[in-house]
Amino acid sequence: MKDLLPVGSIVLLKDATKKLMIIGILQVNQKEKKMYDYLGVPYPEGFISTDKNFLFDHEDINDVIFYGYTNSEREVFLNALDILYNQTKKEVF
Repeated sequence: MKDLLPVGSIVLLKDATKKLMIIGILQVNQKEKKMYDYLGVPYPEGFISTDKNFLFDHEDINDVIFYGYTNSEREVFLNALDILYNQTKKEVF
C-alpha cells in the first residue's frame, strides 16, 4: 500500500494553480475502470458538485500545502484498507 496522505490534506497538482483538499482515498472511476489514489475538491470552496471533484494519483502532486490529521484510528483504517485492497483489487475491474 502506498503512503497515502490523510483526508483533509491540501495539495497542489503539477501544472495547476488551484489547490485541492483530499476528501477520499482509493476511489474507483467506474467509467474508466481505474482506481485513483485520491478524490479532491477545490480549496477553499470545498464540495461544489460532483462535476467539480477531481480524481488523481500521488505522483500528480507537486506540493503538499497542508498534511491532514492523523492518529491511531487512521492507522487501523489504513491496515484494514490494505487487507481489503489486496483481497479485492482483482475483482474491482
